[in-house]
Amino acid sequence: MTFLALDSIAVPDIHPQAPLVTRKARLSDVEAIHELIGYWAARGQMLVRSRSLLAETIRDFHLVLAEPHEDKPGGLAGVCGLHLLAPDLAEVRGLAIHPHMQGRGLGKQLVEACEREAREIDLPALFAWTYQQAFFEKCGFVRIDKTHLHPKVWSECQRCAFFENCNEIAMYRALA
Repeated sequence: MTFLALDSIAVPDIHPQAPLVTRKARLSDVEAIHELIGYWAARGQMLVRSRSLLAETIRDFHLVLAEPHEDKPGGLAGVCGLHLLAPDLAEVRGLAIHPHMQGRGLGKQLVEACEREAREIDLPALFAWTYQQAFFEKCGFVRIDKTHLHPKVWSECQRCAFFENCNEIAMYRALA
């Protein structure tokens, strides 16, 4: 198996034209999710998530999986989670797309899956912390001032290593 690596963070090399399958995450997916998120975290594009946190929140995540294709094995093509924070707000988090699968609309597809799930439970709003403002704007989110976020968001932020020096952008999407 070929790996793409940076500072010992690697993701399996999957074929960009592989057939894709979408499903909810399982505990057996934790390692692949950790690798993909770690790949982008090592590049400063997102926050790293521990294996234990991923296992605790595994039911939050939607996956796009690439099936084996030609001479390459299948693997995780993309991941995104919907994390309920309060009766009126959930976070779209952990959005990561395999570097060989970029530009195929998988990120938007995963955000839409989270939005559908939010609507199914009558959730009125979503937010996301991101470095990718333009992407989230294409998904219908708007930038908001961090100080306008729900207090529950800040209780989660206090656990982050970057809490004092956060430079992520807060994005919001009303669903109702």
